[in-house]
Amino acid sequence: MSENPPNGPQYGSDPNQPQYPQNPAGGYPPPGNAGGYPPPGNYPPPGNYPPPPGNYPPPPVGANAAYGSGSQLPGGGQPGSLGLRFGARLIDGIIVAIPVLIIGLFLPSGFVGTFVYGVLSAAATFGYFVYLESSRGQTLGKQLLGLRTVGAAGGNPTQAEAARRNAFVLLSVIPFLIGSVLVFIAWIVIAVTINSSPTKQGKHDEIAGGTQVITAR
Repeated sequence: MSENPPNGPQYGSDPNQPQYPQNPAGGYPPPGNAGGYPPPGNYPPPGNYPPPPGNYPPPPVGANAAYGSGSQLPGGGQPGSLGLRFGARLIDGIIVAIPVLIIGLFLPSGFVGTFVYGVLSAAATFGYFVYLESSRGQTLGKQLLGLRTVGAAGGNPTQAEAARRNAFVLLSVIPFLIGSVLVFIAWIVIAVTINSSPTKQGKHDEIAGGTQVITAR
């Protein structure tokens, strides 16, 4: 007697029907991946996967909150200390003061001469820092002491950033010593904020959008 099922040919006897490997347990094709779930096995736990390989740019210096006082910054530098920055400013102040003093010898005495001298001194100091910081990232004082100013996005500061971080020197044009007192107060605020910041950024760096003075290497 034939063993074929009465309702049709035996599975696999039709040449037009796809042929599947026999399952020794019952002669049926192995079960498919029902529901789309992966087969059982040992898989790593979800989360904390390493990023795919590739070259990623370093974080911008503008994200300075990510850098601690001992963290290296792009270019191999570290935040410049308050002492080095004060020394660099002193050197730069002397460099700017020499030609201004020479010009001041030819100014008239009295209130007019004093006011013109104050405007000239403030403009020369402002222009000196803005030009050198935006064009080469270093004033002469910073270059001598191994410091460099970087912008919020890395590289040299833009002219706008350099102008904002040095705008406080223009307060000295206010007459009757009021300007000098305001500049002195600004220096105190800058020094305190630099000293208390883990990234050594002063209030003027914050006003400029995140500029920073680092050691040049």
